[in-house]
Amino acid sequence: METDSVLTPIEDNEQPAPETSPGKRRRKKSMVWEHFTVETVGAGCARAYCKQCKKSFAYINGSKVAGTSHLKRHIALGICPVSRQNNHQSLYSKTGGSGDIADPPRKRSRATTTGFAGMSFDHGGSNHDITKMIILHDYPLHIVEHQGFIDFVHSLQPHFNVPSLNSVQEDCVGIYLREKKNLLNLIDGIPGRVNLTIDFWTSSQTVGYIFLRGHFIDADWNVHRPILSVIMVPSPDSDDSICQSILNCLTDWHLEVRLFTLALDQSFSNETLIGSLRGLLSVKNPVILNGQLLSCNCYARVLSRLALHALWAMRETIDKVRECVKYVKTSESHEEKFLELKQRLQVPSMKDLVIDDKTKWDTTYLMLVAACELKEVFACFDTSDPDFRMTLSMGEWKQIETLCTYLKYLFDAANILTTLPLPTANLFFHEVSKLQLELTHAAISQDPFLNNLIKPLQEKFDQYWRESCLILAVALAMDPRYKLKEVKFTFARIFGENSEPWIGIVEDGLHELFLEYIVQVLPFTSSNGDEGNEVMISIDSCQDQSFDEALLDAENGLSDFDIYISDFTCNQQMKTELEQYLEDPLLPSADEFDILSWWRLNRLKYPTLSKMASDILSIPVSTLSADSVFDTKLRNLNCYRSSLGSTTLEALICAKDWFQYESLPIDVSNALVKMP
Repeated sequence: METDSVLTPIEDNEQPAPETSPGKRRRKKSMVWEHFTVETVGAGCARAYCKQCKKSFAYINGSKVAGTSHLKRHIALGICPVSRQNNHQSLYSKTGGSGDIADPPRKRSRATTTGFAGMSFDHGGSNHDITKMIILHDYPLHIVEHQGFIDFVHSLQPHFNVPSLNSVQEDCVGIYLREKKNLLNLIDGIPGRVNLTIDFWTSSQTVGYIFLRGHFIDADWNVHRPILSVIMVPSPDSDDSICQSILNCLTDWHLEVRLFTLALDQSFSNETLIGSLRGLLSVKNPVILNGQLLSCNCYARVLSRLALHALWAMRETIDKVRECVKYVKTSESHEEKFLELKQRLQVPSMKDLVIDDKTKWDTTYLMLVAACELKEVFACFDTSDPDFRMTLSMGEWKQIETLCTYLKYLFDAANILTTLPLPTANLFFHEVSKLQLELTHAAISQDPFLNNLIKPLQEKFDQYWRESCLILAVALAMDPRYKLKEVKFTFARIFGENSEPWIGIVEDGLHELFLEYIVQVLPFTSSNGDEGNEVMISIDSCQDQSFDEALLDAENGLSDFDIYISDFTCNQQMKTELEQYLEDPLLPSADEFDILSWWRLNRLKYPTLSKMASDILSIPVSTLSADSVFDTKLRNLNCYRSSLGSTTLEALICAKDWFQYESLPIDVSNALVKMP
């Protein structure tokens, strides 16, 4: 390379000056020239040469100056191969072997660093992004110590100083604490009650974890279902430990007197635990319907147990189907032959064969459905592949088809729980009653195979139906498209001539529940003349005795006319809302009907009933999240998660839930709350 001379570099877009005044201060030299030299290559032409790789770049051509932006990119973005090998040294700082910035620029604020081409770099914002990434995707906290991750981050932004493990942990807990405060403020401001679900997780250690999720509707009729707490239980078999943990959570979230229903799974509960919970929760919490709602079974778990029972009853035949599917799916040549035969036989099925996951019962159902539709191909496949041994008879395929018919009822009933946002409680009566009806009819079938297969399922589900039909029917009554009309129709189909007692239970329960809300919302008071002395008259007295007798017992100073007016007001209040609502015409049935919007628009017409509807419609029927509905075993924390401290674990799980499902507005741009 031949050059005439070495020039003094100038700044971006600065024209070369013929001379510099001695008294004039020189402009500061760009740091880019630590990596480049400028050499003339001809008359009025100069090029910049990288000191590392010796590559040349345009710099001066006559009166035009190319500037330095392209030179900065060559070094800072890792384009230079030699610079990239030398640990991606920053243009504005030199890094040591550990990746820490050893020579920061002279002018840099705490929050930002001037970047390339006039851009700025926000350290705090990047720290937030890493914290949120770890929370959302369940990355281990120590990912920030992985050299591969550090190298990758530095290749994108050499200025970023990757936070330490302790710093990231503090940031995760800080986000959790601040958002917990926001959520607590939201819960404190809701007009109604909170429903609670309890899900139990296991771990490889002898430690259990209780997940408590709240379900409620806010003042704007928006549904919220946040995880409130993740509790480590050292002794999962201790009922006292579990009860105390739940009570502590209710106190922490100010819910001691605001609990409406409690749903838990029988997989880890028993009658002793349920009885203890009812007793403890009733001490401070006003009991609704004599405590009938303080323990409901998990709908998803019930369906999973039924499916597993049916699959186990036919396990030998199912194993044969599974082996046939595995033979086709585990070899590309086998699958090609299978598809060619399917085409020659003109089998119309559009389903693909899948190998099931035994931890998800829906995958076994889908495998069986696809295999049944392709049974003709399996029956003839040995003609295309002599190594294939078909072991299922047509009778066995018929039994698999029958099994799939009833698994589909379970699948459809459970699949409603996989949609987000989760449906309100009024939609479950349809599914549950349909399943109850189908199982009841199949259980009395004259077909021995069908009777033996379904009768145990029907007996198990009948127990759930009897425990849950009241609250599901009351929830349906809050739907202005159905009210009690469909309840009566469905009970008549299921119970026949014996339906009247069941209908009476629902009607009585609905009226009793409404009366309890009247007592809470509109208590009657009368003064006996003494200042500050008031006598509360319960609305329940209107049922047990005439209202004038109740008033006379409380206060003998009222006139007959006052008693008459009070009596009339009481009776009108009890009838006007509930009875008027039930007597009004049904709304047209529509799939897109928004029940929460309807109650929000009609809350002035039904002030008491709307409060009751708000609590009822948010009642959960399942303790599981949408991604766990088809699980066949209890959820299990992996070794890494179970090794974390209880505070950090709770922060990661709760914050992820709040981010992912938007249980409440989350803004992580504000300053983090550090661990105390």
